[in-house]
Amino acid sequence: MASIFRAYNSALIRRPLLTQCVSAATLFAAGDVVAQQWIEGKGKDHDLMRTARLGFYGGVLFGPPIAKWFDFLNKIKFSNATVGVVARTAIDQGCMSPIAITWFFGWMSALEGKPSEATEKLKSAFVPTLLRNWAVFIPVQILNFSVVPPQGRFVFVSVVNLFWNTYLSAVNAKQKALLDQEQGKLVDQGTPASVGEKKEL
Repeated sequence: MASIFRAYNSALIRRPLLTQCVSAATLFAAGDVVAQQWIEGKGKDHDLMRTARLGFYGGVLFGPPIAKWFDFLNKIKFSNATVGVVARTAIDQGCMSPIAITWFFGWMSALEGKPSEATEKLKSAFVPTLLRNWAVFIPVQILNFSVVPPQGRFVFVSVVNLFWNTYLSAVNAKQKALLDQEQGKLVDQGTPASVGEKKEL
């Protein structure tokens, strides 16, 4: 285990952006596997394309901007350490979290081939997802910015993201199923398929 950690730390130093993006891709895909197998109990009916979409999102669409975001936060200078922890956490959770949640549901809808569903997903899932995000990541980021060295902050939050990604995958899948079900009902009734309001997850 120690040798794996040393190899990973060495990769972070030599190729930080690539290593962080590969980490994000792996953790998003792993989160989806956990969601499908442990939460949804799909077993042999596992949706491999869904896992691939999550992995692609993590490595290509999420990893690069978040890695740069942490670089930005780490470079901001504050009058003392305590102010830095509070300010970085507030900036991260007040600015980036709402953007990241919108980014996630928007891109997942596009990757699923139904970009028009993004608005309805956000209407029903944005607020509860943001509130749960704050409940998890405000304390996580306080700890992260307090005790973790700058070069390890992306990795630290990525480990927590394994569990958060499981939740995001399950939320997105549930919202998609609700929207597909509603569209199916409209088609059965002879009404042109359109997206209606959904219940909050």
